[in-house]
Amino acid sequence: MTKSFFSFTALALAGAFGFAQNYPNAEQTVPDRMGWMQGFPPAREKTLKASDNSFFEFPALRYSVNHIREFYPTRAVSAGNGKKYTVKTRLDPAIDNITFTPWDAQKPMTFEQSLAANYTDGIIIMHKGKIVYEKYPAGLKPDGLHAAMSVSKSFTGTVASILVAEKKLDPSKKVTDYIPELKNSGFADATVGQVMDMTTAIKYGEDYNDPNSEVWAYSAAGNVFRPDSYSGPQNYYEYLATVKKLPDAQHGTTFGYKTVNTELLAWICSRVTGKGLTDMVSEMIWQPLGAHYDGYYQLDPSGIAFAGGGFDLNLRDMALFGEMLRNGGKLNGKQVIPAQAALDIAKGGSSDSYKEAFAKSGEYPKLKGWSYHNMWWITNNSHGAYMARGVHGQAIYIDPAAQMVIARFASTYYASNKYIDPLSIPAYEAVADYLMKK
Repeated sequence: MTKSFFSFTALALAGAFGFAQNYPNAEQTVPDRMGWMQGFPPAREKTLKASDNSFFEFPALRYSVNHIREFYPTRAVSAGNGKKYTVKTRLDPAIDNITFTPWDAQKPMTFEQSLAANYTDGIIIMHKGKIVYEKYPAGLKPDGLHAAMSVSKSFTGTVASILVAEKKLDPSKKVTDYIPELKNSGFADATVGQVMDMTTAIKYGEDYNDPNSEVWAYSAAGNVFRPDSYSGPQNYYEYLATVKKLPDAQHGTTFGYKTVNTELLAWICSRVTGKGLTDMVSEMIWQPLGAHYDGYYQLDPSGIAFAGGGFDLNLRDMALFGEMLRNGGKLNGKQVIPAQAALDIAKGGSSDSYKEAFAKSGEYPKLKGWSYHNMWWITNNSHGAYMARGVHGQAIYIDPAAQMVIARFASTYYASNKYIDPLSIPAYEAVADYLMKK
């Protein structure tokens, strides 16, 4: 597979980097200081391109996550011209000094120190509906947009949850009841609910060290820079028809984090509504929320939105989306999404069967007792916290007991959440404990 085939789809899913590699620190890689894409024209050595992957090699990705529309075709998620949400700010400087100990570490650190350790681009903490912490350490501006990576999956899951609550989508029905084109695929006998919970037993891997891993074919199908000689599936949906089922495996028994499930879920939702994902997110979430900024989705060669990792949005808008879910689908006294949808996201994955399916995967041994439901990560901790998560440090962390929402954009060199969690999760929990006493 040539480097030019390594599309943003693959980049947004990748998790190959670990702590062992020696990279410059956060202060050394602030985008403005690095000089990328500056000048008229920019110097050749400071020019970043998607076609050769230079735009997403660390530390260049610290610039690119804030400028995705400069590299790929996108379609808007309109915020509309209606009434915008309001939010109060009452900053609490003491949050910087909250201490916690990262997993498997001996030495504690402060919350402020964790921002640099996680290459944070922007972070907001809300408590009881107010913004109590807001910082933009690198690259991102308060009115800017940032790549959400796999946090995008949770927006797709929320759209599906709304349709289920409105009885327009039946999670017990087979995938082929909505997408008959997949009758010969590995998805044929899976239910919509199994797609939403990523318990489909499909033969699909996202191993970037294996040139035969299915992710490469999936990535190529969505790559707008592929060569003329390419003869494979022409878009994400054509690729889904090629996915096979694992031999002697049963759907619904084991969690497997596979982005193609999100692409399929978006396709199913489009069949139900007759609309593309960008319009669904706009009409069902963004405009009712009163978002202040249009969002954007990256598109494949057929103009299909990259549901699994292609959403770019504003940090405050993302934080208020989380706050709306924390409040049972309400924001500023308005019911934005059905209360049943918000409840099912927060509580629907808490049963033992969900926990067992998650544990069987073996993918996340440190996330003991967690589960996955409707494209959201459920901690099942004593606070009932749940998350949207994306590579390179993107997160929405909702803690109902602490009445807290954390929204973070970042650009770490270590992509996988397996490496990010040991710093992030205990930091979030420490802030929650602090706010519980306020």
